[in-house]
Order: sequence, then C-alpha cells, then structure tokens
Amino acid sequence: MATTKWVVDPMHSEVQFKIKHLVISTVTGTFRNFEGGATTEHDDFDAAEVHFSMDVASVDTNQEMRDTHLKSADFFDADNHPKIAFKSTSFKKIDGDEYEMTGDLTMKGVTKPVTLKAEYGGTAKDAYGNQKFGFEVTGKVNRKEFGLIYNALTETGGLALGEDIKLTANIQLTKSA
Repeated sequence: MATTKWVVDPMHSEVQFKIKHLVISTVTGTFRNFEGGATTEHDDFDAAEVHFSMDVASVDTNQEMRDTHLKSADFFDADNHPKIAFKSTSFKKIDGDEYEMTGDLTMKGVTKPVTLKAEYGGTAKDAYGNQKFGFEVTGKVNRKEFGLIYNALTETGGLALGEDIKLTANIQLTKSA
C-alpha cells in the first residue's frame, strides 16, 4: 500500500480546552488557528504518524482580558512560544472505532509525552468528491507540567484555577494535494 498524506481541514475542525475555575465551574477556550496532518501506510489509520500545531495568539475564551492574560508570560507566553505542537510516536487501534495516540506535546518550551484518545467518526466524500476522515481526539494534561504555573488565591485561600486541562479536538482530514 502506498503512503498517503492527509491534512487537517480547518473549516471543518475545531480545537477546544476546558479548565476548572474556582473549582465550581468550567471555562472553555478555543484555538482559532491550527494546522496538522497525518501519514498512513494502510487503508486505515492504525500506525499513522500524526502532527498538529496551534497558534497560541489565536486563543479565544470569549473574554478579551482573559485571552490577553493567557497569551502573556503568566501562561502560554505567546511572544516566546508562539506554537503548541504535538507529534505522535504511536497511533494504535484499541477496539472498534477507538484509537490510542501517544506522542510528544510541546507547550511553553516544555516537551512531555502524552497519551490521548482518538475516536474514529467515519469517512465520507464531500460534494467535490474529496475523501474525508473524521476523528474526535480527547485527553487531559496537567498545565503545571508544561510550566503554566500561574494561579491566584481566592479570599478563602483556595486556588482560582484547576491544574488539569481537558482537551477536545474534532478533526476532519482530507487527502493532501
């Protein structure tokens, strides 16, 4: 089987994160600009190579002041670390439509191995005859492991932000031209 290259279709994909605020609610954010792809050597994505990056300056939580703070050195430090990147080291089928994706995540200059779940959503041809594959990627990372250690204390002495960031990416791939 020949090697096939796939690219993320940004018009039909999204990347979101969630973090606890004051331990009682969740704040959701999105990265508006991202790119990525995969390389396969089979009819399916088992053992695919996957790469992905997000533009830190495109972070959007629907609150301009919070977004500006997230881009600052307190959090993502967009001026010095403009991208968050992932490169897979393993992509394997677990069961049915479930895959496990392991790789290196680089955020704020720190690279750590992470394991994410990827659920195959199906394949279809679009109105132009282009073959598309869909995946929902989910996982959780501890922000402090990547140098995002900023936190504020509440008046009762609790922490304002949780440590775990929940990630969700709904990705549609199309064959690279």
